[in-house]
Amino acid sequence: MEFGIYTFVENTPESDSGKKLEPVERMQHLLEEIKLADEAGLDVFGIGEHHRKEYLSSSPATILAAGAAETGNIRLSSAVTVLGSEDPVRTWQQFSTLDLISEGRAEIMAGRGSFIESFPLFGYDLQDYDELFSEKLDLLLKLREQDTITWQGSHRPSIDNRGVYPRPLQKELPIWVAVGGTPQSAYRAGALGLPMALGIIGGRPAQFKSLADLHERGAREAGHNKPKLSINSHGFIAEDSQDAGDIAFPAFKETMDKIGKERGWPPMTREQFKASRSLEGANVVGSPQEVIDKILYQHEIFGHDRFLLQMSVGSIDHKKLMRSIELFATEVAPKVNKELRD
Repeated sequence: MEFGIYTFVENTPESDSGKKLEPVERMQHLLEEIKLADEAGLDVFGIGEHHRKEYLSSSPATILAAGAAETGNIRLSSAVTVLGSEDPVRTWQQFSTLDLISEGRAEIMAGRGSFIESFPLFGYDLQDYDELFSEKLDLLLKLREQDTITWQGSHRPSIDNRGVYPRPLQKELPIWVAVGGTPQSAYRAGALGLPMALGIIGGRPAQFKSLADLHERGAREAGHNKPKLSINSHGFIAEDSQDAGDIAFPAFKETMDKIGKERGWPPMTREQFKASRSLEGANVVGSPQEVIDKILYQHEIFGHDRFLLQMSVGSIDHKKLMRSIELFATEVAPKVNKELRD
């Protein structure tokens, strides 16, 4: 199994100190996190696109290119690219360029997006939300197939026999589809033969098995081999289980309560957080052994190929976050893979 980190580069007051970093300092911390993830042996680092005040990640490809200069092995992915409000040609050019800078380590994780700020920002109608994604994904895949393209759609100007450059180093730059909870999205990803990143940030992971099944079914019915599956979750790791919960809970609560206020969710309680940390819950927060047990439990359900963890759900002290990354890479990942091999 591949293991990795993803983040939206939160920059809010840290839950323990109340200190908010200057954006330049937060960005330097992020580059240190990417470098550590690479040196410690993780497989993937992802930057998710956001256009809100509390995040610094409106331009993932730029950040990943900086990360490429600091690393030598780790794969560098968006997590996600909000394709419905992006131009697929520019997305392709940016990640092809990243692939050249990183010597073949770039990936695109495309999704519809769970936040809507980018749509009015770039002049798109939310009524076209799904149609925009479907059409632009079609164009992105065609750009991967050929460097000179003729294409026509409803929401983007047509392209008439134009070359799109540069081309990436990889023969086929990986394109994943990120899915939250929409069955049609899971089936579509499979029918296109694309790997799926399944975001599980609430409820019980077992409830999401039907989406993984739909992904596999879509591929089978379209004549594709079974595509890869990634499980993407919220989490945090410390040597001691109690410490992990005490560090993560205030940051998680602040973030989830803010989103919940916008979407009509009640505030998160400590009891709910504790339940989410159970073996059958969604949050992967605990000691290395608890995290190992949870990933293996989920693998029995999904048989997934990749596991990505968002550790910065809210702002957490940089040193504590670096230690969490180190534990993930050196304690969790090798032991999970040993169990899976045995």
